[in-house]
Amino acid sequence: MSKSRSYNIAAHLPEMAEKQPATPAVHFPYKHDKDKQPLYQTYTYAELDQQSNRIAAGLESIGISRGVRTVLMVKPSLDFFALTFALFKVGAVPILIDPGMGVKNLKVCLAEAEPEAFIGIPKAQIARLLLGWGKGSLKTILTVGAGWFWGGTTLTKLIEPIASNHHYETAETAADEMAAVLFTSGSTGIPKGAVYSHGNFIAQVEALRDIYQITPGEIDLPTFPLFALFAPALGMTSVIPEMDFTRPGSVDPGKIITAIKRFDVTTMFGSPALIRRVGLYGEKNNVQLPSLKRAISAGAPVSAAVLERFVKMVN
Repeated sequence: MSKSRSYNIAAHLPEMAEKQPATPAVHFPYKHDKDKQPLYQTYTYAELDQQSNRIAAGLESIGISRGVRTVLMVKPSLDFFALTFALFKVGAVPILIDPGMGVKNLKVCLAEAEPEAFIGIPKAQIARLLLGWGKGSLKTILTVGAGWFWGGTTLTKLIEPIASNHHYETAETAADEMAAVLFTSGSTGIPKGAVYSHGNFIAQVEALRDIYQITPGEIDLPTFPLFALFAPALGMTSVIPEMDFTRPGSVDPGKIITAIKRFDVTTMFGSPALIRRVGLYGEKNNVQLPSLKRAISAGAPVSAAVLERFVKMVN
């Protein structure tokens, strides 16, 4: 990276990988043990940086490069985080759509976004073909999982020839350059894409650090997966909870509490509905969360009663 400031949110990842290579960057629950307790897969900062470098090189080789609008339909997983960082590293524009918005709205969103590339799990690829998503604009297809009749290549094949220690130079994007397009659930009508610039992401990181006094070494529980992208810029470890991210109001509060206690989580983000549900559970079960320093919520108003109930667990 040059001496001039980079506004690419992914530029923080190699910096943190150099400073704290063995520190966990993300913990992800992938199955349960015989006692039905979650088992976690982990990427250290060095591993996440290396894997996203390999993917970034692979993406460029198939035409997914700077400015290319790319749909990402992959379930939260270690692959999701490596892919997202890889897309930012090449300067592509990930299009992230809440799958909970329904099939009709999904097609509307994709038509509006006019994606040039589509990265998805097999189920998403089949839906794309059957429902005609991006039919007039897509040029590149990449499957996370087994490929079949829909063309393109798979992530496994893409990175197979690329060395595990491959170096990739993160694109030095401008502050006003488009970074991502985010479509939410559209609960108040047909959803519209919110365009984020790289400057938007950097400003959010700086606001989080300055307002909440977040310091390196803290543990974050993001109940919206994309928020885990802020962790490397803040030197935090992300713990991904067991939940359906499309239905935060239906979360199992016990699983959220268990993750907070297991990893000594210091920061969490949750929708008002999730905060309410966890607070009710905590009040009923006399839960105390001594490690938790702050809980951040957004998207709708949070009543004083909900806040008071939740704060009792922290204090």
